[in-house]
Amino acid sequence: MISKSYANLLDLANGNFPAMEEPRRKVFPRTMTVAGVLSEIDDDQARSVSSDALSAVTADRLIVVANQLPLKASRVTDEKTGELSWDFKWDESSLYWHIKDGLPDEMEVIYVGSLKAEIDPSEQDDVSQMLLEKFKCVPAFLPPSILDKYYHGFCKQYLWPLFHYRLPFSGGNGGRFDRGLWEAYVSANKIFAQKVIEVINPDDDYVWIHDYHLMVLPTFLRRHFNRLRMGFFLHSPFPSSEIYRTVPVREEILKALLNADLVGFHTFDYARHFLSCCSRMLGLEYQSKRGYIGLEYYGRTIGVKIMPSGIHMGQMESVLKDSCKQSKVRELEQEYAGKMVLLGVDDMDTFKGVNLKVLAMEQMLKSHRSLLGHAVLVQILNPARGKGRDVAEIEAEIRSSSERINQELGTPGYTPIVLIDKPLSLSEKVAYYTISEAAIVTAIRDGMNLTPYEYVVCRQGISGSDASNSPQKSMLVVSEFVGCSPSLSGAIRVNPWDVDASAEAMYEAISISDFEKQMRHEKHYKYVSTHDVAYWARSFFQDLERTCVDHFRSRCWGIGLSFGFRVVALDPMFRKLTSDVIMDAYERAQNRAILLDYDGTVMPQSSIDKRPSAEVISIINRLCSDPKNTVFVVSGRGKEDLAKWFAPCERLGIAAEHGYFMRWLADEDWQTHAQNASFGWMHMAEPVMRLYTESTDGSSIERKESALVWHFQDADTAFGSAQAKEMLDHLESVLANEPVVVKSGQYIIEVKPQGVTKGSVAQKIFESMFRKERRADFVLCVGDDRSDEDMFVMIGDSIKADVIVNNKSVFACTVGQKPSRAEYYLDDTVEVINMLENLGDLSGSEDSDS
Repeated sequence: MISKSYANLLDLANGNFPAMEEPRRKVFPRTMTVAGVLSEIDDDQARSVSSDALSAVTADRLIVVANQLPLKASRVTDEKTGELSWDFKWDESSLYWHIKDGLPDEMEVIYVGSLKAEIDPSEQDDVSQMLLEKFKCVPAFLPPSILDKYYHGFCKQYLWPLFHYRLPFSGGNGGRFDRGLWEAYVSANKIFAQKVIEVINPDDDYVWIHDYHLMVLPTFLRRHFNRLRMGFFLHSPFPSSEIYRTVPVREEILKALLNADLVGFHTFDYARHFLSCCSRMLGLEYQSKRGYIGLEYYGRTIGVKIMPSGIHMGQMESVLKDSCKQSKVRELEQEYAGKMVLLGVDDMDTFKGVNLKVLAMEQMLKSHRSLLGHAVLVQILNPARGKGRDVAEIEAEIRSSSERINQELGTPGYTPIVLIDKPLSLSEKVAYYTISEAAIVTAIRDGMNLTPYEYVVCRQGISGSDASNSPQKSMLVVSEFVGCSPSLSGAIRVNPWDVDASAEAMYEAISISDFEKQMRHEKHYKYVSTHDVAYWARSFFQDLERTCVDHFRSRCWGIGLSFGFRVVALDPMFRKLTSDVIMDAYERAQNRAILLDYDGTVMPQSSIDKRPSAEVISIINRLCSDPKNTVFVVSGRGKEDLAKWFAPCERLGIAAEHGYFMRWLADEDWQTHAQNASFGWMHMAEPVMRLYTESTDGSSIERKESALVWHFQDADTAFGSAQAKEMLDHLESVLANEPVVVKSGQYIIEVKPQGVTKGSVAQKIFESMFRKERRADFVLCVGDDRSDEDMFVMIGDSIKADVIVNNKSVFACTVGQKPSRAEYYLDDTVEVINMLENLGDLSGSEDSDS
């Protein structure tokens, strides 16, 4: 048998690819002042920096990492020399640039990302130095061989469609998974990680990673800095588990996201899908406490944040004040005089539902003929961000439908559908917002979409002006599949696939009373103006601070390779049980108590044959033959199985069914927890369990002499958990007046008599030894699950009561590196058996010496 601590080295997860190195270049001066240490994870980490060392820098900084920097780049000619050079300025339309508005004034923000322009390799060093000094930006230059496969390949042709619920059923319907594109995605994320490492001060900096382009970046950063404070925000939808589970690298991505401390989503639906995937694919359960959602993952609590982003109010009002915009408004008012303008502003991609919107407009005009000649749909088409046959097809369909409708329903001087497919500035878009009666957003799936927010602000006008002080009105028709939909409670929500219903919603938006429009507008403006981008950034950062508050109090270390890497965070006193420590204490002791759980402790959980091996029987017999030892197997299994399996161990004590049955030696009778106990409650509990078993495929009932256990590990994870929660409430209600407890465990619900715990077994053993004047001066207690925690707690209570000698010879040990009341751990059952074998050898040598 191979111990897991060694087997992990063989368990390489998919995606462990060698880094695609860039040409060797001069790098930025490091701002770190921490000592370097060698790491044992992989070659990358031999160059890593440990976050355990203290930093000389005390000011907090935020490093914002996104696919693209919030910069605009242009090529300019020097008037004197005639040479070409690069000119950069902030992109004020970038959401990431406005993050700083929600942070404390003294906090420095550094941006890491790629540039939209192609920079020649010979210029990259100079550009990098200039951007760092002038803009505090760190550019990540991706080699062309990686960039196309990473962005246009894996991101845009695979992840983007799939996260928007489009499965690649055929080669022409979206991009199927390609291992080469995945490798490029991983390599690009590694390059971003290297750029972050160049400027990070891990003890004082926060890192905020954005969007689906960088979903595996948290793993690369966590592998270098165990205690790094790191958040991730997804700006696209997160698909349901039925869609996401089709991703061949689904676990790699999930585990990478769980290396962040806080994961953010725009809506609860997206967060719920993420939590469902963590439950179904990784077996993790989330808890909500005081309004915060958290996932427990190897001793760390990963927060889940739900907060839609907003717009930058200052920027929008600044554009509204633009004088050239005012002339554009007058021009549009004259052009559409006497018309009711419905406005659409969408990117040219397959998920915006523009073609459905056009068909809904046609249906509205045909159903309400009075609007012919008056209602106009102005559709602004922003340039496509991706490329491919799908985009071309959808654009052709939009144009074809618009031309047909204009021919059928248009008249001289009246064009029902107006397509604007040239790039418009924000100032020009604001003019269209200002003159429109309603904004129509019919995306079939969209992450957030800030168009409705911008529209509402533009309809309000400039804050403090006479126009804004008079009652304003606006209407929104919003798809229920858009991220902003839940926050716009006054909008008319539609299913964009239902063209007839969308048509009626558009008609309602322009025909309801002005007072109704004013009330809805007021409600929307109050929300949009208070929940701007600064509010969103501030809220996320505050939650990130709260989630990371205990980072430097816990003892952390990394385990696993590739995307199986994770950080285990445990109490500083929690440490591995080494042979040297326990064997020395074992030799000195005179009265030893050894308490062993069975399943998961001396018997691997994965074993099909649950009978103890000859090796285990031999080891336990050697321990029992030592007169200084009191040895017990404490298990939840029934007494018949345990008595049969351990029949060769005549001096072994056995506690079955968590201690309801107990015997000290093989030739003694079984003692019960309570004599004359009544089990009438079983006749009440079993019908309830049977009811849920019949309606939950994959569940079963285990009947013990003293307990009933409902198992649902083979049921659907989400449904089984929901049924278990309902059953728990049902049983607690039915058995409220019975002397039993109803407890939930890992994939079980158990009903058993009150007071029956493994802790009570430990208490009886220690007290019995104390009464016989054999007070335990050595205690070894090993277990692997929640029921064993009662024994660990009882050991502490017995030391306080002076029933156990209070010295350093008490070893409460859990199996596996996980949060526990125990002070020690062993990796797996192999290490438990090896340790017991070493102790048995010591007892054997003592016998031979005597």
